[in-house]
Amino acid sequence: MGGALRGIFGYCFLVFMTRIVGRRPGKQMEPFEFVLIFFMGGITLTPMVGDDRSISNAFITIMSIALTHFLMAWLKQVSPGFGRIVDGTPLVLFEKGKRHIETMKKMRVSDADVMTAARNKGITSLDQIEYAILERNGQIVVLQSEDSQ
Repeated sequence: MGGALRGIFGYCFLVFMTRIVGRRPGKQMEPFEFVLIFFMGGITLTPMVGDDRSISNAFITIMSIALTHFLMAWLKQVSPGFGRIVDGTPLVLFEKGKRHIETMKKMRVSDADVMTAARNKGITSLDQIEYAILERNGQIVVLQSEDSQ
């Protein structure tokens, strides 16, 4: 039973820490951010399995993590508020051609990050951007202003 509870706690803790650390465009994650994620997972693993390194304890811990994941996915479906807490909401980075500087700073998104997404849409200048939105999955969606089309 201890392995199951530690697994559930560890899963919830890592989801919480991922939200605290923040989101950046996933495809633009820096190497140090990958290292942070791997370290958090590795450090959390040891308390989950504790001193009992048996196969049965590992199985129970893995099953409790999987069940917790399915429970959280179900809760996100039935409760939009819970989904917003766990996954966040889309954030506007550019609106009507104006930068939301505080949001960009908080999410650690640079103009270069926005331009990377913009170039995929054929946009060559920040001045051509009507809206840029940081989606919940870390992807930046860019809409071109009608003046520049």
